[in-house]
Amino acid sequence: MASTHIIRAYDDELKFLFRRISEMGGLAEQMVSDAVRALVNADAALAQKVISDDVILDNAEREIGDKAIVTIAKRQPVASDLREIMGSIRIASDLERVGDLGKNTAKRVIAVQGTGVPRSLARGLEHLSELALAQLNEVLDVYATRSPEKARSIRDRDEEIDAMYTSLFRELLTYMMEDPRNITTCTHLLFCAKNIERIGDHATNIAETIYYMATGAQPEGERPKDDTTTSVGAPSEQ
Repeated sequence: MASTHIIRAYDDELKFLFRRISEMGGLAEQMVSDAVRALVNADAALAQKVISDDVILDNAEREIGDKAIVTIAKRQPVASDLREIMGSIRIASDLERVGDLGKNTAKRVIAVQGTGVPRSLARGLEHLSELALAQLNEVLDVYATRSPEKARSIRDRDEEIDAMYTSLFRELLTYMMEDPRNITTCTHLLFCAKNIERIGDHATNIAETIYYMATGAQPEGERPKDDTTTSVGAPSEQ
């Protein structure tokens, strides 16, 4: 009877990690979506909400880490369960970074207020965020199914986001060269675009973690990469 109780308690701990990861994923997606909408619509109130929500995501990551450590200490899990627990820590870290990228984008809303975001650039930012969020949403679905084939597929097709980012990067540079008055606004938008592009990188990280959780191995081969902006000094925001 005691053994049954221990097994049930252990199962509940693993389910807790799964549930909290899923909740973190939903919040991270919402933060990014809201941040881009706030940027395009110059919505300072929505931007402030995104900034405030980051605290919730940070707390969730700490909670997952604490639970994972306690579970390892108490249960001494076998290899497959240990991968599950360690994978949860890694995925929580990636989702926390996605939230940070959403927060950093939201912080730019105040800076570009009053200048307006040109419609073509707004469409480009929206399209880039749609691609990144679609990839993040898909990888969170794979987290539920643990399909190594789908995880590998997501990991191997990061080029579309990179190509869209490169196109937007060049368009922003063109605006800056055409009129020096655009430089300040476009610089802020460059940081926002890079934040959104990096969400795709974190989704790819999560896909690799899921593959490892399911198989015990890392996917073979290097990630495909089509971002050519690094040669001309693309911004990076921590």
